[in-house]
Amino acid sequence: MFKGRPVCENDLEGKTSFVYLIEHKKTGKSYIGKKRLSRKLKRKPLKGKKRNRISYVESDWRDYFGSNDVLQAEVAEQGPKAFTRTILRLCKSLSESSYYEAKIQFDEDVLLHPDKWYNSWISCRLRSSHFK
Repeated sequence: MFKGRPVCENDLEGKTSFVYLIEHKKTGKSYIGKKRLSRKLKRKPLKGKKRNRISYVESDWRDYFGSNDVLQAEVAEQGPKAFTRTILRLCKSLSESSYYEAKIQFDEDVLLHPDKWYNSWISCRLRSSHFK
């Protein structure tokens, strides 16, 4: 879901990643994370060439349920229908998604309320030049 409706391909134009919220419908416990829309695929060079062939393919973002082990175990046990997934922000760069993921996590005090959040750590390393 994005802005209260299913994500459409037009929403993803020019975007590389997004910040998302996964919420357990019954308990209300949530998880904030980021995900790339595509991943790099490296293949061997063609015969007589030296450079690897690089292409980009869609990532598993449509079926992704976060990197938190506790959350993944609950999804495996209860099924994906017990959770809602919402895109909070579509981002033009990976640095932008890292920034907004950390910002939202700090704004929501995810580390101070382990009874409400699956997040157990916040990691971010950014420079202002990443946003130009």
